[in-house]
Amino acid sequence: MSDIHFDIASLHAAYRGGLAVGDVIATIFTRIEAADDPGIFIHLAAKADFLAQAAALGPFDPATKPLWGIPFAVKDNIDVAGMPTTAACAEYTYWPEKDATVVTRLKAAGALVVGKTNLDQFATGLVGVRTPW
Repeated sequence: MSDIHFDIASLHAAYRGGLAVGDVIATIFTRIEAADDPGIFIHLAAKADFLAQAAALGPFDPATKPLWGIPFAVKDNIDVAGMPTTAACAEYTYWPEKDATVVTRLKAAGALVVGKTNLDQFATGLVGVRTPW
């Protein structure tokens, strides 16, 4: 599955051709492990939660859900319900009860949250070096 291309058109073509979203999720985790960089994600969705998101989508239907099965990551200063928001500062950590509007809209369109990505603390840096992660 390493030949999967992660753009919308390629993923939707692959889904139409029978690719299972579970295979995409497995490829994501394989690629994250291969990168072996703990500074990319501050929080990664548990594989079981990721698969549950996918199962909740129902059958492939890009007409009703134009982002069906498209994985996305969220900078860790944007809220995702059930995932910590830290803004790259552990002392700031809180667990939001609801998604930010942009996350709500992406999920409603069928996109799947991979996790929360690193950033300079409080998004104040310029070059990506001001983070404890």
